[in-house]
Formats: sequence, C-alpha cells, structure tokens
Amino acid sequence: GGCIVIIKMGKIAVVYYSTYGHIKILAEAVKKGAEEAGHTVDIFQVPETLSAEILEKMHAPAKADYPIATAAILPEYDGIAFGVPTRFGTPAAQMKAFWDSMGQLWQTGALVGKAATVFTSTATQVGGQETTILTSIPVFAHHGLVFVPVGYSFGGPLFDVSTVRGGGPFGAGTIAGPDGSRQPSDVEIAAAVHQGAHFAKIAAKLAA
Repeated sequence: GGCIVIIKMGKIAVVYYSTYGHIKILAEAVKKGAEEAGHTVDIFQVPETLSAEILEKMHAPAKADYPIATAAILPEYDGIAFGVPTRFGTPAAQMKAFWDSMGQLWQTGALVGKAATVFTSTATQVGGQETTILTSIPVFAHHGLVFVPVGYSFGGPLFDVSTVRGGGPFGAGTIAGPDGSRQPSDVEIAAAVHQGAHFAKIAAKLAA
C-alpha cells in the first residue's frame, strides 16, 4: 500500500520596526521566502514611540501601510520573525517597548514552544548585528520561544568578504551606512528570503 505524507505548512508573523525603511525591505524579503516555500505570512510593524515632530527632524520617511502589531495577535502564529534595528549594539527602543507589552503572554505561557528568529540592520559593518540578535534571545527564553538561527545554510555568499555585507549565522542583516543612504544589497535581500523559507519550515515542524 501507498503512504501519504502530509507536510504541515506554517503560519508566520513578521513583526518589524523601521525608521528609514531598511528593515521593511528585509521584512518583505523574509515574507517572500516563507510564502514561496508554501507558508502563510502576515507582516506587522510595532508602534512608533517617537513623535511626528522628532521623526520629521530625523528626515524619516512615512511609515508603510502594514498593520500595527499588538501582543494579542502573536499566539495565532506558529513562528514570529522579528525585524530589529540596532541602537548602539542593542535592540531599538520601539521593539523593546513592544516586547515589554507582552507580559500577559508571558504569564499565560501563550508563546511556549513557538519559533522566533531575528533579522537586523546596523549603520556600520561591525556595528552590532550579532549583539542585537544575542540580546534579543533573553526575551525569547522568558517566553519559551525557540530561537532559530540560519547558521551558514545560505552558503557561499556568507563566506564572501570582498564586499560590504550584513547578516551572518545569527540572521539576515543589512548595513545602512551612518546616514542611512545605503540600501540593502541583492545578496542581503537574498539572505533574508532564505531566512524566511528556512525559518518557516522549522516553525511548522515545531507546530506539527
């Protein structure tokens, strides 16, 4: 007799913060990778904590149209990919504020056993991509979220040191430049697409 193998597809939330749009581009790439692998993906942005006046002085562009995340939506998903920009080598305050709103989820254990991954952006090449992701992991530990790095599964481009490139084994990343003018490269976007597919597959397995 034949054997039917049913492969569960995952439901993934991409939750990001972006001031100048670099993380938004990576978020869309992560979504693309997970969707191309057959998974369902929704993108959310965390609430802004800066006033419109301050953002204008920072020359920040208008926000994208993605819905604003609340902690209450997270238990609906098998995995959460967090887009976390760097502020002095640690997660941006906007993402920290969102995590701080997750107390009820912690008390009820609503996220225990689900998957989490991180992609990031820094101004400079050794500007805290790894430390930003590393300092996100304690949040995941408190919620029982399973941190999913990408390792070197993206392959060759991670070994290429001939060009400026963000990202690594902890997760995808881009380098924005000190004035935010550098945009994510094709390789950085491809790495984020790969992370989306890789993460969704593991999140779905954990949820099976």
